[in-house]
Amino acid sequence: MTTTKFEERLQRLMQAVGSKSDSDLARALGILPQSVAAARKRQQIPGGWVEQIAEKFNASADWLLFGVKEPLALTVAACRGVTQLVDKELTRVVPSSIPEVIECMDCHLAMIPMVEARLSAGSGSFETGGEGDRRYAFRTDFLSRKGQISKMVLMRVSGDSMEPEIFHDDVVLVDQSQTTPRAGTMFAVAVEDLVYIKMVDTLPGKIILRSLNPVYEPLEIDTRGDLADGIRIVGKAIWMGREMK
Repeated sequence: MTTTKFEERLQRLMQAVGSKSDSDLARALGILPQSVAAARKRQQIPGGWVEQIAEKFNASADWLLFGVKEPLALTVAACRGVTQLVDKELTRVVPSSIPEVIECMDCHLAMIPMVEARLSAGSGSFETGGEGDRRYAFRTDFLSRKGQISKMVLMRVSGDSMEPEIFHDDVVLVDQSQTTPRAGTMFAVAVEDLVYIKMVDTLPGKIILRSLNPVYEPLEIDTRGDLADGIRIVGKAIWMGREMK
């Protein structure tokens, strides 16, 4: 990491915790001041510091890492959509780690994890088996224009319900910070413990999940019924990739 980038990132960490010195920052992190001095010497900030400050001080991980978006994290109250209709808070399904960032000559690359299109029982987080240990590089300047980088995951699509736009085995990038449905927009939707890509619309008292393939009928969900408890919007689909056969 260049000296300038390191200093900018360190200053954002210090600003988030309200510290004016390395000792203040160390105290906020629960570490020795020597650890901050060692980070300065290496010109490298441990990812754990970013994650800890983001959680403890309600700071945006994207802002801490890249200087984009606002210093304050997006809260559940700020992203109420269908969850408000259902009268329950959005359950987080974000991976627990901050994406690794690689610095290139003229850009930064964020390593976005590939997750399984199903939720782990009990934890409400994506399963990380199979392709879960794979991460794919995206330019941070592109991602920051699309949403909140630290809440993004990749998932592989199964089935033909979204043809002709999305085909079986395509890869979709999902931003879990965007959960308010808008007409004509695709979202990842959790139905029980599985995740699907669907068009999401709302009517008073209803959530409507639509497929692009006309073979599949729209699914109307009464937000006051029993089925609504098993439905929630995970995030907005913001990019799609396809391998040539």
